[in-house]
Amino acid sequence: MFLRSVIVWLLIALAETLHGLLRVRLLNRRIGDRQARQVGVLTGSIMILLIGWLTMPWIGPASIPQCLTIGALWLALMLTFEFGLGHWIFRFSWRRLRADFDLRKGGLLSLGMAVLFLTPLITAKLRGLI
Repeated sequence: MFLRSVIVWLLIALAETLHGLLRVRLLNRRIGDRQARQVGVLTGSIMILLIGWLTMPWIGPASIPQCLTIGALWLALMLTFEFGLGHWIFRFSWRRLRADFDLRKGGLLSLGMAVLFLTPLITAKLRGLI
């Protein structure tokens, strides 16, 4: 189950990376960076839920604790990926990266991360796996 969870997370990370590139190319010019990032959290969350819906039977969690463990793994991997890619590859400042998580400043990424964490639980329940 662990290896399958990591494989699905890699799929989510790839999908989110492509999603982010498309957001920058298509939405930023039309509605601005901040609003585009906010829209991106919504569409990215939907995409994560869809991937979870399609892959949760393959991962095969059998309990709520297993779902929460998968969610925690995905969250830890994604936070590492987000901050690592953002800071060391795209050269964003730590302040800029933290702002994406700050609800007071319009950053909604913390909500997207909550969806990521809860996706295994939500989709496993909806699919009748637990």
